[in-house]
Order: sequence, then C-alpha cells, then structure tokens
Amino acid sequence: MCKSLCALLLLLFLPLLLPAQPALTGELRQWHRITLTFTGEEELSEQGLPNPFLDYRLDVTFSKGGREAIVPGYFAADGNAAETGASSGRQWRVHFCPDEEGEWAWRASFRKGRAIAVSDDPDVGEPTDLDGLSGSFTVSESDKTGRDFRAHGRLQYVGERYLRFAESRRYFLKGGADSPENFLAYQGFDGTYYGGDKQHRSGESAPNQGLHAYLAHEKDFRPGDPSWQGGKGKGIIGALNYLAGKGMNSVYFLTMNVQGDGEDVWPWTSRNERYRFDCSKLDQWEIVFSHMDKLGLMLHIVLQETENEAILDGGYLDVQRKLYLRELAARFAHHLAITWNLGEEHGPVEWSPSGQTPQQTMTMAAYLRAIDPYDNFIAVHTHSYEPARDELIRPFLGFEAIDGPSIQVSDIYDTHEQTLKWLNLSADSAHQWVVCLDEIGPAGKGALPDALSPQHDTIRKAVLWPHLMAGGGGVEWYFGYRYPHNDLNCEDWRSRDQLWDITRHALDFFQNHLPFPEMENNDALTSSRSDYCLAKEGEIYAVYLPDGGTTAINLGEEEARYSVLWYNPRTGGQLQEGSVKTVTQGRKVNIGLPPKDIGEDWVVLIRK
Repeated sequence: MCKSLCALLLLLFLPLLLPAQPALTGELRQWHRITLTFTGEEELSEQGLPNPFLDYRLDVTFSKGGREAIVPGYFAADGNAAETGASSGRQWRVHFCPDEEGEWAWRASFRKGRAIAVSDDPDVGEPTDLDGLSGSFTVSESDKTGRDFRAHGRLQYVGERYLRFAESRRYFLKGGADSPENFLAYQGFDGTYYGGDKQHRSGESAPNQGLHAYLAHEKDFRPGDPSWQGGKGKGIIGALNYLAGKGMNSVYFLTMNVQGDGEDVWPWTSRNERYRFDCSKLDQWEIVFSHMDKLGLMLHIVLQETENEAILDGGYLDVQRKLYLRELAARFAHHLAITWNLGEEHGPVEWSPSGQTPQQTMTMAAYLRAIDPYDNFIAVHTHSYEPARDELIRPFLGFEAIDGPSIQVSDIYDTHEQTLKWLNLSADSAHQWVVCLDEIGPAGKGALPDALSPQHDTIRKAVLWPHLMAGGGGVEWYFGYRYPHNDLNCEDWRSRDQLWDITRHALDFFQNHLPFPEMENNDALTSSRSDYCLAKEGEIYAVYLPDGGTTAINLGEEEARYSVLWYNPRTGGQLQEGSVKTVTQGRKVNIGLPPKDIGEDWVVLIRK
C-alpha cells in the first residue's frame, strides 16, 4: 500500500520536478523564423554574476534525416525586453530557420562555467537543469510571395560570381544604401547615445552630434508595421519601407563604431563594455531586421571599422572577439540574406596603423564561419587606393572562409578595372569571389544629393554600369561627408530619390533581359575603347555605351541572325528599336544608332 501511494505521488509531482519544455513560437514553415524560448533555473541580469553572456552556453542541435545544425542561443532577459526594457530574467532563446519541410528534431546543450560561451569543448563546465531537453516539430512549405525573402529561401554563396537564393534559385544583384553607416544609431533603440567627440577621418569635425530620428520617413510607416514601446520605430521602419519601395535590396550598417567615425553604435550595455550585451536594444534590432526580411532588404552587417579593428583583444581572436561574434550570430544569423563584413577599410594603413593583420582577419573569419550554422556570405571591405587595397586583400585569395571583397575606390574611374581584377584573380585561386562595389570616393563627395546631381550622370557612367558589365555583384552608395544627408547624418533617403531610380533601372535590365550568371565580360569584342561588353558568345550580348553613338561588334563566323534592341539606362522602361533592327554574323558588325538622344548613354541588347 505504501509503495503504491509513493508511486502515485511520484507520478503526480514528477511534472513539477522536471524542467518545463521550451515555448515554441513562430510560423512552422520552411524559411520562416522558429523560436525556442527556455526558462532557466535562476534569475540572471546583464550586470550580474555569473555573467549570463560569458558563463553560460546554450546550443541547440536541429536535425532532420542525416543532417544537423548546431545553433547558438542567447540570454533574453524576461523574454520581452524590446517592450519592457528588461535587463534581467530567466529566459533563453534560440532562433532557427529550417531549409526543408518535414519533421525536425532538436536537442539542447545548456551548460555553465567560467567563460564557457567561448569554449569549443562541448563537455566543458557543468550541465544546467535544461541540458538534454529535446523535442520535435513539423515544418510545412512557406506561404510567402513577392520580395519577401521567405519566398526565395536563403541567399547563398555558391562558388560563382553571384549569390543565389536556395529556394527560387534566382541570382542576386545588389543595389542599395551604404549610408548612413551608423544606421543603427537610432533614437528609438534603448541604450543608444552619442559616445564621443571624434573628428571625421578627414580631420574635419564630425557632423553627427546627435542620433538618427528619420522623421522624414515616418510618413512611410504603414498600418500593421512593427513598432515597440508605444510607437517607437516608425522613422526607421518607414525609411526601410521607402528604400524597398524604390526597388533597392540591401542596406549597409555597422554594429560597432566605438572609437570610429560615429561613436554611437554598439551591442553592449555601454560604450566601454565588452562582455555584457544590451538585451532590449538587440531585441529591437531584431524587430527591424525581421522587417527587412519581409521587405527583401539584405542585412549588410559591418562588424568593425578601420579605427577600431584592434579594440577587441588587440586584433586577435580571444574572449572579447569570440563573444562579440557569437552573440551576433546567435541573435541574427538566421536572417535569410546576410553579408558578414569583417571590417570597413580593413587592415592597417599609415593614417590608421592599429589594425588586424591578414592572418588575424582569416582567423576571425574562420571562427565566424564555424559558429554560423547557416554558412552566410562573408566579405571584407577594402581601402580606397593602391597599394593598400592590393596588399591587404590579396592574401585572402583562395581562403575559403572569405567569399569576396567589398570594394572601395577613391577614383571612380577605377571601378571596372578593379572589379575585373578581383574576379579574375579569385577565379585563378579556385575560390571564385563575389565582387561588390560598396564605396566610392572622393570621401567628401561620394554619391551626391539629387539637388546637386539630378541624373547622377558621372557615377552612372563610371561606376554603376561599368561594375555590372564587368560581372560585379552589385553596388551600394556612399554619401560624401561634405554634403547634406551624408555618411553619418543622413536622415532622409529621399535626398537621393533619383539615385535609387537609376540603380533600379540597371538591376531591372540585368534581371529581366540577361542570363547574366552565364555571361562573361569581353570588352575586346567591340571596336570602341570606351564601351563595355558582357557576352554569352553566339547567343546574347549586352553593350553599354557611356558616350552614346554606335560601335561594331564581333559576332563570329557562325551563321546566325541577331535582333538589336536598345535600353535607356536613364529612364528604364521597355526595350526600343534603333536604326538597325537585325544583324547577321560577322567579325565587325555595326549595330546602328540608338532611337534618340544619340549623345547620351545607352545599352544595346543583341540576341540570337
């Protein structure tokens, strides 16, 4: 009788003795964010001991069939910190983005010990009461369409010149904003403030003695869009709505600019902290980043800049740098379109001598690759001039943890040559790079406001089209510091409204009219020395004529007839007929004249 009563009592109270299963939230669909939220055994705080960021390690292994992915987790305070501003709690969180339909199993490893978060040993420390919890869930297909990245799957490096979406198999060409680089210095984020009194690297006074509000974009906020704490976020969400509405697909931003130009962005609880993170601020970043996924805007995450490459562990990979990378990967790596940029203007130069060596950079890249379960694209931003650009980027050729350069050019007329150079060198190294153009000089000028350059003729002719015609992966536009709405204080992306239009016209032409992943640059096919040619020889050719007029093209000896159509890069729109409608094969075939505006730039499409 006594044994039976004990057994009954054990069955009744056993659920109270066992740790609770985590809450499973999110749409259980392929390519959607699914979140497990665990309730820990003890209350912890951002500033408390033990340190919840450093002295605990949550990893969850998700598996399906013979495949598995180890996803890092993070301390989430009360689980609702974006709204409450909480800095303490018992909640721990893991975000997972499944790439297949069907049943997925999961199992948690949740351990504690001194500096365990940056240890590679799976058995170090001691298990918590949540260690070993497991479960499963079933994933159905995505129901998203249009620009939403969940309709296209993860954007991946596939060993080619262009990134490609895993689901739609569509190749990606980038067009977007490089400025403001301190995009996340937003008044609506908790714990965000101006942290220094720096000068711009030019030596001139920094023009950003305040934080971004993006008030001009509050009118772009729409009913149903996300916000927090009673309506915060309308400016930054509206700004993203506007940029996506202009057809752009990428935004460049720093996650840490301490000791840099801005001194107003960091993930930690304060400017000088390196081991404790601001839970509510990072939850608010996540709200913004999730909205970017829905809008089809890639997260170009720049991890550091040239002035602060060495503030974490003196440039080495040690506790501070590992913890920084792990926290960012745990919170944000699940997003479907990411560039991890290892650093702006990366590497030591005479005006910024304290920087990471190539070996330190490669060690950092390898660690990021190892902890990111989604294998997101990794790039590195270059200096603006030779020989620094060449000396500091060439060592990365053939290194598999770095997938391409984020090129900066001081002289915009170097764009085509530099794009071709790194495409060809990387192809020879057996690790083909995706080469993007992400900053143009001079630093004080960049891409001017529409009021000063309405059609952006110079950069359209010297940067945008020459880069794409070389086989480049796309362009983001930097705003020079001498002009309104610049690289640090831009409040209104409408200051470059026409710039987004001309960029969209270029992207539309490539996406709608060219099999561009199958084409190669071959400027030698045309007779003019000032034009640019992209070709899949014997099938289709695109020629950009920056000075208008005409040219002759070598179409080879194979008997064939080709149509000749013209595209206006200034206004976009439909293909048009010129003075010559068709041509036949030959080694010097004149393509005729454009339909109008003979002295303006045109693109010619010649196809079999």
